[in-house]
Amino acid sequence: MTQLDELEFDNVQIDQHGPIAVLTVNRPRALNALNADTLSEIAQAVNMIIEDAEVGALIITGGGEKAFVAGADISEFGDLEGVYDGRELALAGQDVMHQISSLPIPVIAAINGYALGGGLELALACDVRVASAGARLGLPETGLGLIPGFGGTQRLPRLIGTGRALDLILTARQVRADEALAMGLVNYVADNALTKAREVAEAMLKNAPIAVSLVKEAVRRGMDTTLEGGLEIEADLFGMTVATKDFREGVDAFLNKRPAEFQGE
Repeated sequence: MTQLDELEFDNVQIDQHGPIAVLTVNRPRALNALNADTLSEIAQAVNMIIEDAEVGALIITGGGEKAFVAGADISEFGDLEGVYDGRELALAGQDVMHQISSLPIPVIAAINGYALGGGLELALACDVRVASAGARLGLPETGLGLIPGFGGTQRLPRLIGTGRALDLILTARQVRADEALAMGLVNYVADNALTKAREVAEAMLKNAPIAVSLVKEAVRRGMDTTLEGGLEIEADLFGMTVATKDFREGVDAFLNKRPAEFQGE
């Protein structure tokens, strides 16, 4: 039994099968909307995942058949008053998304239905997105007199480009899975998003865990600097991989035509 097996939350469920952990936002009656308690529970669960050395990949999905996460819980918005309250809510949500995007292990969103507003922002914080054929995605905040506040205005343009991102945000329209795939918003479309997400996670887990982690770091840090700065980051991290036992194992396995057995060292 790992630490994750002992987690008990009201709105979030964690299941672990071998090195793959599945975090399910489990408020199906509310279409898994993100209220304050749910955000807090996600943050706690992610902290536990960071500390669990047995977890090599994380999948995030939604409970029930209708929604991944249909957005932030609008019922809580009535208590917001003025700039300070709005800013604090945005920062709280951004902190959780940053926790997820900063995880050193692969994080895959299994989008099994509606991924709107904060739900799409949650998916954008993941490394890879797998959508079910019936999924619908969008950032409808402008229709509520808001802008996306959990990272949508920043992560979406970086993923699909400024023009496409502004089109989605300014029209507040929803896109189906096939259009999301065409624009690069999702990586895969499958009949069963969770099953496909597991397949993707398993493919990633075959590779050297230190190299996988450093790839994430190189991409994340490189996106915040110039090409020249990014290449320096890449060279530094490449050098770090050469110093690992996994590098030696990978080369030896390749030369001897055998499967590599990486130890994360």
